[in-house]
Amino acid sequence: MICKLTNRIKRYPITIILVLVIWYLSMFTPPKVDLGDVRFIDKWAHLLMYGTLVFVLWMEDWRTRRCAAPMTRIAALYIAPVIMSGIIELAQAYCTTNRSGDWLDLAANAAGALAGLTFGIWITRTSDRKNRR
Repeated sequence: MICKLTNRIKRYPITIILVLVIWYLSMFTPPKVDLGDVRFIDKWAHLLMYGTLVFVLWMEDWRTRRCAAPMTRIAALYIAPVIMSGIIELAQAYCTTNRSGDWLDLAANAAGALAGLTFGIWITRTSDRKNRR
């Protein structure tokens, strides 16, 4: 059990750090920032966080495997962060007094995860094509 956990930490160190940062940022009271003139700044932040998370997750997974991932693996690398996002939104709604869960945040997280996955697949396939030449 400890060996499997250690191997996961070695394979996905940046992903684990990003997951911890996302959980922290999702649960603490954010400081007041004057970005009121940026429309949907909260949704942009969600897109960026989950896009980065899934992109890094994809790259760390690809780095250790160096082969094409089957569709089930691709789906898991997308679905797991989206499920985590849903759990965070529920935790914000029911476990905090300073935050509220928002279904539009979940939608932005899912869209960001899809963008990060798409970008990661594109980067790795481009890299694979260049390496075959």
